[in-house]
This record gives sequence, C-alpha cells and structure tokens, in this order.
Amino acid sequence: MHRKEKGNVQNNFLCLFLFNPSLANSISEMEPNNSSKNCMIESFKKEFYPIVYLTIFVWGALRNGLSFYVFLQTYEKSTSANVFMLNLAISDLLFTSTLPFRAHYYLNSSNWIFGDLACRIMSYSLYVNMCTSIYFLTVLSVVHFLATIHHLQLLHDTSFRSAWTLYGIIWIFIMASAAMLLKSGSELKNNITTCLELDSQKLGKLLIMNHIALVVGFLLPFFTLSICYLLVIRVLLKVEIPESNLRASHRKALTTIIIALIIFLLCFLPYHTLRTLHLITWNKDSCGDGLHKAVVITLAMAAANSCFNPFLYYFAGENFKDKLRAVFTKDHLQKAKTKCSFPICVWLKTETRQ
Repeated sequence: MHRKEKGNVQNNFLCLFLFNPSLANSISEMEPNNSSKNCMIESFKKEFYPIVYLTIFVWGALRNGLSFYVFLQTYEKSTSANVFMLNLAISDLLFTSTLPFRAHYYLNSSNWIFGDLACRIMSYSLYVNMCTSIYFLTVLSVVHFLATIHHLQLLHDTSFRSAWTLYGIIWIFIMASAAMLLKSGSELKNNITTCLELDSQKLGKLLIMNHIALVVGFLLPFFTLSICYLLVIRVLLKVEIPESNLRASHRKALTTIIIALIIFLLCFLPYHTLRTLHLITWNKDSCGDGLHKAVVITLAMAAANSCFNPFLYYFAGENFKDKLRAVFTKDHLQKAKTKCSFPICVWLKTETRQ
C-alpha cells in the first residue's frame, strides 16, 4: 500500500491540466502500489520513513523557524534577495509541519487516521514544497547571476514590491496547479484507510505525466541553474574586480548558485531519476526490489531539502550572519534586563545613555 509519497509530480504544472483530474491526484507521490501488506517494502518504509521524517521535522523546523524569525526581525532593513529567501523559509516551514502526520502514518502500518481532508492536504503540501523550492532556488540563482553582470546593482535596485510580485505569481501558479490534488483523499480498503495511493492501472498515462513533470518541473530549472553557474564562472574569470566589496559580492553570488546546485544534486536529481526508472521498469509482481528501496531513500532525500536551505541563508544571505548575531544579542540584553534587580537596571540604563 503506497502513499503516493512526495508531492512529486511536484512540478507537474502542465500535466495536471492536460489529463484527467483523478490522474493528477495519483501522481502526487509517484510510487507504484504493491497489493500485499506483507510486502517487504512496507516493512522497510515502516522502519525508515518515521525516523527520517521526524529527524527532518526537528531539524527543519528549528533551522527554518530561526531563519524566519531573523528575516522578520530585520525585514525593514533587508534586501530583495532576502525576500526570496524568506519565501523559501515559509515554504519549508509549511512542509515540515506535515511530517509528524506522515511519520505516524507509516508507524501505523500505512493506516491513515487523521481524516480525508488532512490526507488531501498532506499530498498537496508535498507538491507545493518541492516545486516552490526548485523554482525559488532557480529564480534566486538567476537574480544573482544577473547581478554579477550589472555589478550587483540588481539586488539592491529591485524593489520589495517587484520581489513580492514575482514570488506572489510563483506561489499562485504552483498552488493553483496543485489544486487538483485536493480532489481525492483517503480510501478504505480491507478495513485499512490508505492515503492517496497510486492506481497502477493508470501507469501508462502516469508515465507520460511523469515525463512532462520531469522536463518542466526539474530539467528546465536544473539546466537554467547550471548555465547560470557556468556563466558566473566565466564572468569572474574574465573581469578584474579591484574593489574588495565587489569581490565579496561576486563570491556571494557564486556561493548562492553553488549551494543551490548542491541542493539540486543531493535532493532533487536522485529522486527524479530513480522515480522515472522505477515507473518505466515497474512490475506489479515486484515486491521491494532494490530500485524500489532506492526510490524510498531518495524520496526522503528530496524531503530533506528543507534542512539544507538554511545553509543558503547563512552563507549567501545578505548580511544574514550579522543579523543573526544582532537578533541573539538583542534577545540576550532584553532577558538580562528583565532578570536584573532594580538598582542594577537603573545603572544599565544610565550607562547606555552615556
């Protein structure tokens, strides 16, 4: 019994509109379903997914929650580049909030107890997180690439309104394209409530949808990101940059693209590749072969993208390190003032005014 694990047809923008809505529901977590509950892959998933999902939940919630807090505390002084990263943090926080429910599902032998609406939201959240992460990372890399050509002015000249308009369009487009996933929910089979498992009878059409999703949702962004990386390297090798500030800014642009590429290579490339191979070679009589287990593992890696994105904020965010220290320093001073005795507090206020 498979749970259509990872809103994977994640970026299925075109195919969700080109095919039957019921197929769109099936493609969210494109992992063919085995008919036997005793299948070894079910045991593997029961042991593997809960540990991984709960680990991702704790790590992702803490890191992205802290990043989100820093971005909000310094929002008025931040740049448009940090607006891009703030959207990534929002997407990751929304996704990580669903992981405890997924962990429980597998611990409960793939029996869904949280209701039909929650099941629809789970699949929907997977789709939205994966495709928003892919496209936000791509747009951020393109913006940094253009900034290296225009001497970093683009990052500072782009208004908040323009940045939010662009990301608003992306959010609306992705959420609208994923709305089909909300039309189908849990199913009762043999006294077990499954959550949006794949209908293997529609495998042929799902293969077509998968190929469209692979091209539109992964290959195009990945090639765009790779081209940006190569062109940035070319620009940096050709141009002599005398000012130290410009050199640091160009290094930051390169760092942004490199981190985005690493996330693509670790999280998205393995899953998209193995998912496609699994669908092409799938046999209904197969039960937990090596490729199937590999798909399960790479699916967890794709979910872990929410844990890697905070590294992007820390190493490539506009003054993120300084803002993080400022937030912690501010909080520390506030706690110290609230805990101090009255005479000491008066002395602190007097000293800070001098």
